[in-house]
Amino acid sequence: MKTSFKHSSIALVLALVLTCSAFALGDEKEKTSDKDKTDASAPATAAPPAPAPVKAKVGKDATPAQISEELQQMRELLMAQQAQIDSLRTELAARPAMTLKAANSLSGVAAQDDKVSKDIADLKLNATNTAQTVSDLQKQVSGPDGPANIRYKGISITPGGFLASETAWRSHATGADVNTALNSIPFSAASQARTSEFNASGRQSRIALLAEGKAGNIKMSGYYEADFLSAGVTSNYNQSNSFTMRQRQVWAQAALDNGFTFTGGQQWSLVTETRNLLNNRSEALPGTIDAQYNVGFTWARQFGFRVTKKINDKFAVGISVENAQTLFANRNNPANTLIAAPGTNGGLLPATNNFSNNKAPDFIFKGAVEPTKNIHLEAFGIVSTFRTRVFPCAVLLAGACISIPTVTTAGATGAFNDTRVTGGIGANGRVYLVNRKVELGLHGLIGDGVGRYSSATLPDVTSRGDGTLAPIRTGSTLGTFELHPNPKLDIYINIGAEYAARAAYVNPYAAAGSAGAAIGYGNNLFNNSGCGTELVPTNQNTPQAPGGCAGDTRDLIEGTLGFWHKFYAGPKGQLRWGIQYSYLTRNAWSGTNNGTGPSIKPHAIDNMVFTSFRYYLP
Repeated sequence: MKTSFKHSSIALVLALVLTCSAFALGDEKEKTSDKDKTDASAPATAAPPAPAPVKAKVGKDATPAQISEELQQMRELLMAQQAQIDSLRTELAARPAMTLKAANSLSGVAAQDDKVSKDIADLKLNATNTAQTVSDLQKQVSGPDGPANIRYKGISITPGGFLASETAWRSHATGADVNTALNSIPFSAASQARTSEFNASGRQSRIALLAEGKAGNIKMSGYYEADFLSAGVTSNYNQSNSFTMRQRQVWAQAALDNGFTFTGGQQWSLVTETRNLLNNRSEALPGTIDAQYNVGFTWARQFGFRVTKKINDKFAVGISVENAQTLFANRNNPANTLIAAPGTNGGLLPATNNFSNNKAPDFIFKGAVEPTKNIHLEAFGIVSTFRTRVFPCAVLLAGACISIPTVTTAGATGAFNDTRVTGGIGANGRVYLVNRKVELGLHGLIGDGVGRYSSATLPDVTSRGDGTLAPIRTGSTLGTFELHPNPKLDIYINIGAEYAARAAYVNPYAAAGSAGAAIGYGNNLFNNSGCGTELVPTNQNTPQAPGGCAGDTRDLIEGTLGFWHKFYAGPKGQLRWGIQYSYLTRNAWSGTNNGTGPSIKPHAIDNMVFTSFRYYLP
């Protein structure tokens, strides 16, 4: 009788414990009838089942981010299992002894004693298995040398970048570092064209940090990337927003499960080719050491807020609102137009450079399709708005304003704003062959006022004689060939060209006796007589600019050949070295020989050799 009472008491206690635990930890969707809630003598029907053992879901090819996410899930599950075991033990110890009468009424539950013991044992075993899984994942993530990324409050932080030791040699000096001023290689009149230059630099070294986290149906990302190629007080918004310390990319992103992605901050322009639909951080850049890439490459790095929609795994569309800037070409035009101004001393823009008074941002529309895994195609459009303030009576002709003949004193009378909306269209394509060991790429852009969206940054607009704006038609193209014969060697060939059309006008506002002077861009009446005559420098540090040399660029052509060799690539990072050779030619629009003789068409070339030695973080 004592033995029966003892077993019945234990059974009753365990049954009540399991009933309470099942009610607290069970599925919230299960409901209890009013009778079950009030019938205190109803026996427990079953103990809560033990959770199934947890096994790692990640494979050998899992990324560090996937492994870290699985590791976090394992840790959370282990904590939950331990809490369940502790709860059962606490409930069991706290229960008072039951009376014989209560025990007799629940005599049918004596067998639950063994069942609960087995459940606790299963929980212990499951917790042990989970702990082992966590340990295995921890080893997979970190190994003996530390983790691949850092976990901080539920987000994954991954450092990146490289340290570089690089040199640049040019047959004709340009006064540049490892980035070539493509549209400024000197004509023969310049003293720099008679000397070569050699520069060594570590300024292209780069640091990067990627943060990623998941909140419900939103994947949040933040990316920071910087190097040291800024130009101090001459920084501008022209193409790469190179303010000190140079922020290459700084953006935040929210990617939704429904395919929409919102990205804002400084980033590669949407015109830049990507390898994976329209995804950030998949940009297809030329493999050059030259930080200005290659003539014909379509790109910019500037502020942008973009919205993309992934329709399916093969098609995506996007729109981007990006920072605007005007590259203005002006020659022989009087001061009757205002398009930009220097930064103010009290602001953050340098007072030694001009910044256009933009009316609106640039708008870029793009679609990308990948019909197969070996083909990537893109098409895009650019809409830009340019504005100037025109002063028609700033200069008088024969003592009167042409626009307002009654005005006889030069001034701002009749000033007005002139706005021009321009745009261009472009396309990028890439094909992978021979198991992706061969890549063929093609870029193209043509339009009015889109010069700054290609590497040489040809001008966007000029002005007519009345001060109104005249967009310059430009075009660019780049063909790329990349060969990857083995994992350690990459070979690349780039051939690109950029072109700017003539925009020739006559100045009706010139002083008496010189009416009809040539203005605009590439005018065949411009004087090019001095493009081949070297002048004495102002001093030992200041070469004198050629006199009588308009030399407006008609086209630039560049061919590049180079390779990268990775002599180590593994868990410790990557060591690589490379050499690049480039041949660059610049052809100007023809002009007069100071009004006499045959026309003169200036021409310049540069041979360049770059070397690089880099260590990439793992």
